[in-house]
Formats: sequence, structure tokens, C-alpha cells
Amino acid sequence: MHTSYNQAVTATGRLSSSDPNLQNIPIRNEEGRRIRQAFVAREGYKIVAADYSQIELRIMAHLSNDEGMINAFAEGKDIHRATAAEIFGVELGEVTSEQRRSAKAINFGLIYGMSSFGLSNQLGIGRAEAQKYMDLYFQRYPAVQQFMTDIREVAVEKGYVETLFGRRLYLPDIKSGNAILRKAAERVAINAPMQGTAADIIKVAMIGIDNAIRDNDEIKMIMQVHDELVFEVKADKIDHYSQLIKTEMEKAISLKVPLIAEVGVGENWDEAH
Repeated sequence: MHTSYNQAVTATGRLSSSDPNLQNIPIRNEEGRRIRQAFVAREGYKIVAADYSQIELRIMAHLSNDEGMINAFAEGKDIHRATAAEIFGVELGEVTSEQRRSAKAINFGLIYGMSSFGLSNQLGIGRAEAQKYMDLYFQRYPAVQQFMTDIREVAVEKGYVETLFGRRLYLPDIKSGNAILRKAAERVAINAPMQGTAADIIKVAMIGIDNAIRDNDEIKMIMQVHDELVFEVKADKIDHYSQLIKTEMEKAISLKVPLIAEVGVGENWDEAH
């Protein structure tokens, strides 16, 4: 089975996959896991999967220069747990799984420009309560809110936003008279610098890894799934190449927070993730 990767299909610069699409196989349901279990390493080899940890939130911390978010990542904290502790006013060790789930929805929702209405639907709570959570979030991470305001203004002024590598992401609807189109463009303006930068980073990592492993039958890069790279690696060389992959991914760019790649190993793709 050989998928095709498309370089210039998505608006943010992410690679897309087609014929078949291997980037949208679910990971949390049974059917998706069974499909992933079908991707098996050949005899004498194992599957190695390396995934960037919370890369878009780390990019947000860098772009916004928010002290609280930078410190949380620098100290190696679980960012969702740390956010929950701040929002709900509890000690880090007292955060419940439900509070962490809510904080995770807020962390990821806001970088996609989610409204209080969207958050209320996702968490199954009232809109007023969702707005309260968002207000508390921005009290804790004020520079994130300022970044969102600033990037919308930049988008309106220039008609585009940029990744950290200077790649432009154009927003033709940012001045649209159609409120729905304009609001959608504003949400893209917030998220595109993060998702686009993440796309750039993993491509830099892929080039670095390819340069290191080219013409080598001990390891082969077989898939890219957005923030994840998947390899087939000779079983007795797992430690060596796992470290090489991790090093290349983590040095792809220097941010104000650590860039972390987590590596897993298994007989198949599901086990390795």
C-alpha cells in the first residue's frame, strides 16, 4: 500500500494524504486501532512512531510570549493540568480528570478560535459558564489573548499571516462583508501561524532525518501523519535510531519553550503509538 502525499493542498501548508488517506485513521476507537494494527513491520524490524508533544500550544507560547505558559512548559508541567489548576483555583495535585478535560478543550479550542458557544457545546455546559472559563483562561494567560487580538489586526492590515519561517498564509475573506466568512477567516488567522509553523517544523525534521538515514537499509521513513513520523527500523538498532529521530525532531527549530518528541516502538503502528 502506497499513499500519495500532497504538498500544496491544505491552506496552512500541512501535508495531506490521498489514495488512500492514511492521515485520518482514528486512534481512539476500536476500528481505527484495528486498522493501525494491520501496519506490521517485516521480520527482524519494528515500527517506530515519533510524535511532537502539544506542538501547537508550544508554538502559541512562543508567539504570544506569555510568561505563564512559557513557565509551565519550561518546568515540564502537564499544560492541561496546569491550566485546570489556574482556572479552577485548585492545587496541581488536586485537579480532577474532568477539570483536566475541560482545560484541554479550552487550550486547544482557543487556538482554533473557538467561541464560548462552541466551547459550551463541546463541554456540555451553559454558554455563560463557558464564557467564565474563557475569561479565567485569559486572566491566567493574558499575552495569549493579546496575541489573538494583534494577529487579527495584522491579518486585516496585510491580508495574510505568517509562520515562524516567514511563509505567508493568505486570508482573502478577512475583509469580507459576509460576517460568517469574515469570522471564519479570523479564526484561521489565529490558528494558521501555529498549524502552519508546526507543518514547517516537521518538514525540517523530515529533511534532517532523511539526510541522516538515506541509503540505509536499517531504517526507512514510511509515513507522516501531521505531527507524527512513522518508521520501520531494524530490531537491533531501535535504541540508536530512536535517539536519532528524537534529536532531529527536537532540534528542527529553537523556541522559547522545549520542543519535545515522544517515541514509541511496537510490532505494528498501533503498538508504537
